[in-house]
Amino acid sequence: PNLLASRRAANEASGISTLRTIGTSESTYSSTIGFGAYGTLAQLSTAQLVDTSISNTTAAAPKSGYFYGIQNAGAGGYNSAAAPATSSTGTRNFASDEAGVIYANTGSAGALDYTTTGQKPIGN
Repeated sequence: PNLLASRRAANEASGISTLRTIGTSESTYSSTIGFGAYGTLAQLSTAQLVDTSISNTTAAAPKSGYFYGIQNAGAGGYNSAAAPATSSTGTRNFASDEAGVIYANTGSAGALDYTTTGQKPIGN
C-alpha cells in the first residue's frame, strides 16, 4: 500500500510539472510563432516546444501515469489538463490555462477535465 501511494504521489508531481512545462511552452509559442495565439499540443510538438512523450500521451499510453490535452487554443487563451490513466496511477486531475495557475480536483481516471472555475489551486 505504501509503495502504491508513493508511486501515485510521484506520478501526480510529474503531472503538475508537465502542466507547468506546457504553460511555459504556450507562452513561448504565443509570443513567437503563434503571433499572440496559443497552440494545440500538436502545434507545440511541431515547434519542438514539448516532447512527443507529452503530445502523444493517451489513457492507454500515459507518461508517468498521466496523459495530457489542450483545448480552446487560440487568440483568447487555452485550457490544458492532465488526468491519471487509471486510479492506481493517480487520484487527482489537474487543469491550467493562460494565467498559469494549476488547479486540482478528484476527477475520474481516464477522463480529461479542463475545468478551472471553482477548483482548488495547488501551491503554485
